[in-house]
Amino acid sequence: MLRRSTSNRRFKSEADEASWYTTPEGRRRTEREFAHALRTGTLSRSAGLNVAKTDPKLLEQLMRRAKENVSRAISIRVPVADLEKAKQIAEKTGIGYQTVLKKAIRTGLKKAG
Repeated sequence: MLRRSTSNRRFKSEADEASWYTTPEGRRRTEREFAHALRTGTLSRSAGLNVAKTDPKLLEQLMRRAKENVSRAISIRVPVADLEKAKQIAEKTGIGYQTVLKKAIRTGLKKAG
């Protein structure tokens, strides 16, 4: 069941409201509400639009695609030798070493699964 916020947010302007939704708390709340509406089948367009209800399976597919393009900062320990190798490859190819590491991870995950 969706938990209701204990505080009723009052925003001074639409810009303030939009700013809140870009915060981690705002994004988490939006994600929770979206997932809940998707599970219960109550996801629909706003009443002001004359558009048919979107198929939940299509929305799930769109969410999967969106997650492919989103990145999250993490912290991992990498052996120094691997890090130096990534930096050498980056220097040869002209891209950043972090990009080299991301490509290597992505390639490894594709092979593994």
